[in-house]
Amino acid sequence: MATIKEIAKHANVSSATVSRVLNNDPSLSVSAETRERIFQIAEMLEYKPNRTKRVKYETELASKQIGLLFLTSPDTENEDPYFSKVRLSIEQRCEELGIPIGKTIRGTDVESHTFQHMDGLIIIGSVDIEEVSNIYPNRKAIVLVNHQLETRGYDTVRIHFRQAMEDVLDHLIAGGHERIGMISGREYLYKLGSPTRQQVIAEARQVHFEQLLQTKGLYNPDWIFTEDWGTVNGYLKMKELLSQSERPTACFIGSDPMAIGAVRALIESNVKVPEEMAIVGFDDIEVASFVNPPLSTVRVFPEQIGRTAVQLLMERLEGRETAVQSVIETELIVRQSSR
Repeated sequence: MATIKEIAKHANVSSATVSRVLNNDPSLSVSAETRERIFQIAEMLEYKPNRTKRVKYETELASKQIGLLFLTSPDTENEDPYFSKVRLSIEQRCEELGIPIGKTIRGTDVESHTFQHMDGLIIIGSVDIEEVSNIYPNRKAIVLVNHQLETRGYDTVRIHFRQAMEDVLDHLIAGGHERIGMISGREYLYKLGSPTRQQVIAEARQVHFEQLLQTKGLYNPDWIFTEDWGTVNGYLKMKELLSQSERPTACFIGSDPMAIGAVRALIESNVKVPEEMAIVGFDDIEVASFVNPPLSTVRVFPEQIGRTAVQLLMERLEGRETAVQSVIETELIVRQSSR
């Protein structure tokens, strides 16, 4: 009887790809042509899957329980759909695999025994790694999502912020802009045990955008503003920017909700978008294409982020020893706010 290894050799792909195609893994990114070729070769070689082994695997998965620690507040999740999409994609993928989510905690008020009996843990947000071991000592069964500090020994899933900022700045410069500003949100390193124990850290979008501006000789610190995330703060910071005697002709805003607030401030101040100030946001939330003018923005893929986090955790539970850092690329979506 043919083996997966033999099918992989004939199809010129890895054994892992063959296994995931034959098991209809929805998270696998492979062309329709490759998928069809694998099925044809499997049929030609009269491959017969070991159903007993598959049933055993599914039973083992169903016996697992994972924990989900979501450090973002409910208010932040309600205002920015990105966070809810990440969470929902994790929950959906776990449901597809038949893996129960045994415990979900929002915020940092976590006791040492909360995740004690979980087989794995997914943490969304930047967290003090030293304190994680106090609530879950097995680092090999932890996946960090959106953790913005460098780590070793942990599986991580993050956005390719550097690529995103390069795309934004190249777009604005190509549009003739040399006076470019930025309004960004604050990033916090959360300390476990109390909601008041948190530390402001460098926010990746701002770090990369400032570095790129400096490299191109376009950096002006007077046009860089940081505040907590949210529509209202985007509005207030744009008002502050407009109060200056000299202002930029383009501005990158660190999230779409902040960008929507900033555009409102510009309209109230009779500043035309994009003629007098071009605006680019970040996230590509659903409403971004419906505001006036439609918002240019960086599209991220929260569904892929969530599914990748679950996939990494499954690989760890199946025995992978080496930590993997997964970086999800972005896509610049150009609409009327920056044309």
